[in-house]
Amino acid sequence: MNDATAIRTDAATFEVVKNALYAAAEEMKIVLAKTAYSPLLKVAGDYSCGLFDADGEMIAQGPDLPIHLGSMPDAVKAVIQAFGTFEEGDVFIHNDPYFGGSHLPDVNIVSPSFHKGDLLGFACVRAHWPDIGSATPGSYGAVTEVFGEGLRLPPIRLYEAGVLNQGVDAIIFTNVRTPDERRGDMNAQIAANRRGSARLSELAEKYGVDTLRRIMVEVMDYSEIMMRKFLAELPDGEGSFEDFCDGDGILEPGEEDDETFTIRMHAIKSGDTLAVDFTGSDPQVAGPMNAPLSVTASGIYTAVKMVVDPNGMIPPNSGCWRAITVTAPEASVVNASFPAPVVYANHEMSHRVSDMLFGALYSFLPERVMACSQGTSSVLTLGGIDYRSGEPYVSYESIKGGFGARPTKDGINCVAAGISNMMNTPIEVLEMSFPVRVEEYSVLTDSGGAGQFRGGCGARRVWRVLGNVTRGAVCCERSKSPPFGLAGGQAGSPMRISLEDPDGGIRHPLSKGAFTVPADGRIVFEVPGSGGYGPASERDPASLADDLKNGYVSEEAARRDYGIKS
Repeated sequence: MNDATAIRTDAATFEVVKNALYAAAEEMKIVLAKTAYSPLLKVAGDYSCGLFDADGEMIAQGPDLPIHLGSMPDAVKAVIQAFGTFEEGDVFIHNDPYFGGSHLPDVNIVSPSFHKGDLLGFACVRAHWPDIGSATPGSYGAVTEVFGEGLRLPPIRLYEAGVLNQGVDAIIFTNVRTPDERRGDMNAQIAANRRGSARLSELAEKYGVDTLRRIMVEVMDYSEIMMRKFLAELPDGEGSFEDFCDGDGILEPGEEDDETFTIRMHAIKSGDTLAVDFTGSDPQVAGPMNAPLSVTASGIYTAVKMVVDPNGMIPPNSGCWRAITVTAPEASVVNASFPAPVVYANHEMSHRVSDMLFGALYSFLPERVMACSQGTSSVLTLGGIDYRSGEPYVSYESIKGGFGARPTKDGINCVAAGISNMMNTPIEVLEMSFPVRVEEYSVLTDSGGAGQFRGGCGARRVWRVLGNVTRGAVCCERSKSPPFGLAGGQAGSPMRISLEDPDGGIRHPLSKGAFTVPADGRIVFEVPGSGGYGPASERDPASLADDLKNGYVSEEAARRDYGIKS
């Protein structure tokens, strides 16, 4: 914390400017959603927008994805490290997970923000591109090196003083399957950055450059003070948790099933600090389930924010995390070393460690944690030639599951949970944009773990692929390790995937990797429910009656799990 600046701005001015910074980040989000091309950005919202100071520290993030809390500052700092000096009109692009990125589909657009020649800071939008090259449409194949995951871009100047670098532009759009859609999304990111930079300049015009810079520092100090205060009010303690992942998507010769691997966590809360250590976790694996440390940290930060600040009073920025330390062995599944592949881990590993921290803190903060949520982003990519237009297409979807039960409330059905904050893509938009028909999208009965407070139910989604043979890929977890319950609550249902041929044959592909879908074939997802909290025997009879009425719990499960006799 910077004590020298802590009290220099009067409270009214500080509050007005702080809120203006967060409003500017939220406005960036609106600009992006209104101008993006792909349904993934325009509707589902797989992106984050932020404003940063001249050192690359995050000042404000929009109401976007918690998965980016810990890694977006690294993206901006990578640009600062690579270039050092900037001009008005510069725009930078990169996605290298070993140089400030998260995984290759998450493309960072970074723009320096100026006011009358003075560098105020940076605007950055990280957006998931539905395709970034590689051998698999959607860039979600199971490969053994980052080189196979798609086009890897170190920090590159895309625009220099407002002039497009035609060579860089050509390299990017020659290496993606749907270049027009990708260019539209990229331009939307640039437009969002321009809006954020304009708002910073307006604040500098009104309050002065020096005052704005000082308040940027104070905003981070403010968040640090609040985080430390809220941590200090909680009991001290320590706890451990161990869990295993389904596998990495790579089958060795002779193997018929993916080999699991283990993550181990130890958390110590002392005074106004929290330390999380992953010593004992397995070494990095062959497939793309290896997380850069910043991705792992983002999952921890998400859980910490939920535990410490359930009412959302602390503004999310770099100051929040000064009280939190995250350590992990190098070249492990939670701290990957180059050139390990990483594309799945960006969401699957951050989901996992976020849920695990709830388990680790349960021993001394039981009233502050929740049971395990769905624990996976349940990703399906599809790509090929759209029979309606004859043009290539790539679809990327993340299907929602159960939100974990809490000490005083049931979980929530079929929503983005944990590190995700994505919205649902309407079926009408999906079917209009891609050659698929969604034949079922329903709440999955009995998928929420039984408990005094029931886990949220997962979803069942069935796609029929129309017109042509299609290449697909999946990335899912929790098929072998169902979402755990707490305080006697039961686990939620596991992930299940099946592929149905037109002749009725059923195949069960692995939870990760690419496969071929025949024309008129069906893909069936049963997305995990979440864990329950507390013994099922203590569930309120009226709540159970509502569950039965709404189809969340079957009569058979009511008898088996809740002891109902009729």
